[in-house]
Amino acid sequence: MTSNQYCIIMAGGAGSRFWPMSRDSRPKQFLDILGDGKSFLQETFARFAHIVPPENILIVTGNAYVDIVRQQLPAVDPAQILAEPLRRNTAPCIAYAAYRILAKNPHATMVVTPADHYIANEQAFLQVIQNALNFAANNDSLITLGIQPTRPEINYGYIQFNKSEQHDVSKQKVYRVKTFTEKPNAELAQIFLNSGEFLWNSGIFIWHIKTICRALKTYLPDIAALFEKGAPVYHTPDEPAFVAGAYAECRNISIDYGVMEKADNTYCFIGRFGWSDLGTWYSLYSHKRKDPCGNVVDAPETMLYDVADTVVFSGNKQKLIVLRGLENFLVIDTDDVLLVCPNNDNDVKEIIKDIPLKKGKKYM
Repeated sequence: MTSNQYCIIMAGGAGSRFWPMSRDSRPKQFLDILGDGKSFLQETFARFAHIVPPENILIVTGNAYVDIVRQQLPAVDPAQILAEPLRRNTAPCIAYAAYRILAKNPHATMVVTPADHYIANEQAFLQVIQNALNFAANNDSLITLGIQPTRPEINYGYIQFNKSEQHDVSKQKVYRVKTFTEKPNAELAQIFLNSGEFLWNSGIFIWHIKTICRALKTYLPDIAALFEKGAPVYHTPDEPAFVAGAYAECRNISIDYGVMEKADNTYCFIGRFGWSDLGTWYSLYSHKRKDPCGNVVDAPETMLYDVADTVVFSGNKQKLIVLRGLENFLVIDTDDVLLVCPNNDNDVKEIIKDIPLKKGKKYM
């Protein structure tokens, strides 16, 4: 652990695919969906505090969520919470954090991570991250973590890596990236899986601060120019006003599309540590402990008859939930919404799309 290592936790997403547990006012990253007593954000902070000084962990979140972050991470200095006035995707988020760090420490290396990933083997994960930070500190490289795929997944982007161009880093290999591909259809995903040349794109990035700022200037010069201007005001009382103005001018674009897919110095480490972005109820089901009938039950009082492969969630300690004859369903009970539907990503997506159209924002 060195003072030059930083971590950026991106915690501004809506997390709408975990509706109705996740709401606009309290998205997925602030919930204890895994049932282990910690929110995703708290888990992520604690995980990276093993290799990054806690004072060097920055949380980028929306203005509306700053108070929640403070409640969940009370030991964090308020200056470590970077408030975004608008959602502008990952490129502006990373540019803001990068130029803010650059103003303080031009020797920094940084890892950028979403707040809501599941990691089964934290020790193996942190070893990969540390190796990537070490490589980034000494090489002009934009690094991502690729996950060894186990199925033809259509909800993840993919990375094609070059097996013939590799470097050894502390008994691990880092590979040159050939291509990035957005979410494929089922047929293409199967081809990727069969080829052995493709990895899931985890959305976790590692680089030296000067490398990412140089890449932003090259591929997203408009965004780089906006946040570079903030050098005199970062870490001062004038920072929030400057950031509000910068975000008002900033376009919405991801770091994948804006930088990683265009750069020629991209590398990847391969992760084999039990990873999921836990983006949907279905993905959560695959990682939770199940009863003998394949059910995932997180509810105080239940009676299940002929129920199999079903997810049951409830935060109401006074309510008995009785179910009969369900297979592969979601039963999610909150104070104001009861969701009962097949545990299928497309079905849930359609419902979430309809709710604001038919019922307004009240239930979102």
